[in-house]
Amino acid sequence: MPKQAQQSREAITQATVSSQPVHTGGFIPARYWLVVGIFLLSMLLYVDRVCISSAKDAIATDLGLSEKQMGWILSIFALGYALFQVPSGLLADRFGPRIILSAVVTFWSLFTALTAAAFNFISALIFRFLFGAGEAGAFPACARAIFSWIPMSERGLVQGVMFSGSRFGAAFALPVVAWMVHDWGWRTSFVILGVVGFAWAAFWYWWFRDTPETHPRICPAELRLILATRQQVTAEEDVPRLAAATLLKSKNVWLLMGQYFCSNFTFFFCLSWLFPYLKAKYNLGMVETGFYSAAPPLAGAFGNWFAGALVDWIYRRNNWIWSRRLPAVIGFALAAGGLISSIYMETPLGAIVCLSIAVFGADMTLAPSWSVCIDVGRRAAGTVSGTMNMAGNLGSFVTSLAFPYLLAWSGTHDAFFLLGAGLNGLAVFAWLLTRPDRPLEEY
Repeated sequence: MPKQAQQSREAITQATVSSQPVHTGGFIPARYWLVVGIFLLSMLLYVDRVCISSAKDAIATDLGLSEKQMGWILSIFALGYALFQVPSGLLADRFGPRIILSAVVTFWSLFTALTAAAFNFISALIFRFLFGAGEAGAFPACARAIFSWIPMSERGLVQGVMFSGSRFGAAFALPVVAWMVHDWGWRTSFVILGVVGFAWAAFWYWWFRDTPETHPRICPAELRLILATRQQVTAEEDVPRLAAATLLKSKNVWLLMGQYFCSNFTFFFCLSWLFPYLKAKYNLGMVETGFYSAAPPLAGAFGNWFAGALVDWIYRRNNWIWSRRLPAVIGFALAAGGLISSIYMETPLGAIVCLSIAVFGADMTLAPSWSVCIDVGRRAAGTVSGTMNMAGNLGSFVTSLAFPYLLAWSGTHDAFFLLGAGLNGLAVFAWLLTRPDRPLEEY
């Protein structure tokens, strides 16, 4: 057995045996503050991302934009986000998540605020593309931080908590930004959100360190726990260098990319077309639509928690492979069923219940997906997760365009939901082939 594979297989046993509660003399462990920080980052990430959905009608009216033009504005974010995933992951592996996260949050907050300066279709496209490029570095850098700070037996729940922040952010943004746009205007709303991002970036740079060994406020007991239970690497991995050939030859990487495309196709509907879809189909008011639209992202938050806890529960029972596979398979099956069921609902409540089930399922796939990226990527976790997230956000890009174009082609929204259900079915088979216990070089 190759040395790297042996070390990877030993990691599950080591983490299961060694991970015990750490006593810190009454203080909250530093790694828990890390989780709070990335939870808030994830929340901010999606507040800034989804606010344009609540402001869609106001922006379209002010700038004189058509539905298809708004489709491009909603989707161009995902294109910028996708294209800069791998470069951002490489930068996080090379320079560390402290500098990279501080920089990318500052960059995207600048373009969140500058969205208020959009004066026509082209200017809005440019601002939203650059906003997406800035956000691209967030989750890959978080993955790199989790590799260094979080024991393997806690990895699933931490991923679930982090991604639940994005769902709470989306749920919060839909009604609250609708109210802000109604009372203050969409331009002022975008400026306020930009200022909040600047504050988070300043806090992160002041508090965080790339490794627990260099953090000035970590207690010795917690440091010993982290060093004993985080995933081990070989000497040659000390400097994060990942050859493109190794990445592209890995079956795990291609399977992760394919299933994440399917997951994002389902969820990104909530961030782009759910609000205007409900408002138009059921003739709802703006704030009422915002409250209905908040339900699926909230369901996604609970899906993240449930799947994260399930990942760790199965892992602690010495089944590394199925701790990642089973939550994702269940999630994609629920997502497919929820999308198909929503077609037959005649009331907004019925549609929201079905779509909430779909998003709960789609979000069950996040904790296992990002856990596998860290499992197989190790010190190159930022690059591997960035590659997966790039493919996922190409799914988001396709979603935003598929919804209006499929409607124009077929005359019904059913085609979009059936396509999404089919993609979720394909993702189930991708997960049955995924091997989290095999390094990139082996599989």
